[in-house]
Amino acid sequence: MRRLADQLEDAAVEQAMRAGWSWPQVSEALGVTRQAVHKKHAKWLIAAGVKLRRRGDERV
Repeated sequence: MRRLADQLEDAAVEQAMRAGWSWPQVSEALGVTRQAVHKKHAKWLIAAGVKLRRRGDERV
C-alpha cells in the first residue's frame, strides 16, 4: 500500500508542477513543508523534464 501511495503522490506532484503550481502550493496540498516536497521530488522531476518554478517566478 505504501508503494501505491508513493506512486499516486509522485503522479499528483508531477501533474501539479507541470500545471505551474509552486512548491508552497504543492506542500500545502500534501500537508508537509516546502523543503520536504522539494527534497523528495525535485531530482526526479528535473530528470523527467518538468520545468520547475523558482522563488520569484511569476505566472503569466
